[in-house]
Amino acid sequence: MTFNDLLESVGGVGPFQILHTFFLLLPVCLAACHNFLQNFSAVIPSHHCKIPTNTSWADRTNLTYDLSKSAVLVPFIPVDGNRNPDNCRHFASAQWRLLESNFTVDNMTHWSTVPCTEGWTYDQTVFSSTIVTEWDLVCEHRQMRQVAQTIYMAGVMVGAIVFGSASDRYGRRAVLIWSYLQMGVTGTCVAFLPSFGCYCAFRFLSGTAVSGILLNTLSLLLEWMPTKGRTVAGTLMGYSFTFGQMALAGVAYGIRDWRWLQFAVSAPYFIFFLFSWLLPESARWLILHGKPKTGLRNLQTVAWINRRMSARSILTVEMVKSHMHTEIMAMRSSHSLVDLIRTPAVRRISCLLAMLWFSMSFAYYGLAMDLQKFGYSIFLVQACFGAIDIPAKLVGAATMSMVGRRCTETVSLTLAGLMIIANLFVPQGMKSVRTVLSALGKGCLASAFTCAYLYSGELYPTEIRQTGMGFVSMCARIGAMVAPLVLMVSEYASFVPPLIYGLAAVLAACGVCFLTETLNQQLPDTIDAVENSYNLRKKQKVYLEKSLNDEDIALTEKEGYDMKNSLLDTM
Repeated sequence: MTFNDLLESVGGVGPFQILHTFFLLLPVCLAACHNFLQNFSAVIPSHHCKIPTNTSWADRTNLTYDLSKSAVLVPFIPVDGNRNPDNCRHFASAQWRLLESNFTVDNMTHWSTVPCTEGWTYDQTVFSSTIVTEWDLVCEHRQMRQVAQTIYMAGVMVGAIVFGSASDRYGRRAVLIWSYLQMGVTGTCVAFLPSFGCYCAFRFLSGTAVSGILLNTLSLLLEWMPTKGRTVAGTLMGYSFTFGQMALAGVAYGIRDWRWLQFAVSAPYFIFFLFSWLLPESARWLILHGKPKTGLRNLQTVAWINRRMSARSILTVEMVKSHMHTEIMAMRSSHSLVDLIRTPAVRRISCLLAMLWFSMSFAYYGLAMDLQKFGYSIFLVQACFGAIDIPAKLVGAATMSMVGRRCTETVSLTLAGLMIIANLFVPQGMKSVRTVLSALGKGCLASAFTCAYLYSGELYPTEIRQTGMGFVSMCARIGAMVAPLVLMVSEYASFVPPLIYGLAAVLAACGVCFLTETLNQQLPDTIDAVENSYNLRKKQKVYLEKSLNDEDIALTEKEGYDMKNSLLDTM
């Protein structure tokens, strides 16, 4: 008897589970908005140096950024090879000769220029304000955008560590309530902060809250859902994150000021904080942590909502304890990260999964956090990049069941890497092709993520499954932190970041080939079971290869070849 039997007795997948899932997934949509918010709040608009105020022309003319008045800039701002105003420099002195109709500019590059001394003028036709225009994050400060995103992702990683352990100690509901409040407060404060340093600090705190929300939402979803509904619940959570990416494009299209955009995706968390007090704590967590009476009351409430009055009346503390006896006994043995590398087979799994999760997240956020480079409306690109995840995740879910986890993961990562690298050979002028390849690459990575969650959980034995999933999640956060930093290299060599992202995905695909297939396999419960299975396969492989090389074996060449391949496929 297990806790799943208790959930079935109080209604299975009933009205409570449906309402519970709906209310938990709403905040996840906005959490996705925060992850990709800098695609809009940190846009770099067209810009040039402000005209020095000590020139007579500047004293007489209202010099604002307007392409129709670009001739006004000619004596002050040099132009690049495409005849666009230079972003970061102006002439040391006004060059009035450029206004003469018969003057040529072939030797303009030899004229003395200096960095912008009085700030910049920005094009405000698309966004009225961004953090770039607010704090002049251009020219020598241009890379601070990526630093800000890295700091945010560092917060997500720290939150996964802090709130993951806190939820095991204090409960899923309590930490989720706190995370909603923290997100509401820190996210709203970001919209009113006066300096870039404060912006980064509070974005870091928002990132920690995002992890608290995602981790505890997933725990509450799965721990209140019977086994037959868990796949659907996990899939719905993945899709809520996808819909959040698409919704962000619409919200940003309507709100063009970064402060109000930040406020719009943060303030609703105060509402989530208020209704979260109505959510019940996980009965499973309560029972495992010595609170069976409170867990019983929550189960009885669920039975009432699901209209299972008979089950409500017969549930007792003794019945609850008997159903949870095995799990209560398992709680008495503690495990740590050391168990992930202590034995050969589990160490092999941990190393390969660490590479897999780092590379997936690294390539995913490398693609999804630099939308301006495509040359199209970033609102449209953001919506398309979100929408591509819908069919990609469906295909991934289908192929996992038909051809297996290992094949799905390998093919998804390989295709993603090849599409990213293929963009290096597409001319800059073919914007449509470049955008489509990047979108398909991101879709393949989304499919790889969907498979990796299930595959990793099946590879780790039950007694260290949560520890293992926490470890690979941390690896993914590290990948997300590093991804924006690699974009800095594009200032000097534009081909380097996509090459690195693509190779990372392909190398991860190669690593997956050395993992064991888990389709239709019984889940391992202990580390010893994983080790025994690994050792048995090694012995079988050695024995079979030795036998196949023996001239006396009574097998035809084709039979031996088929047997060998069949065994190697299970490795």
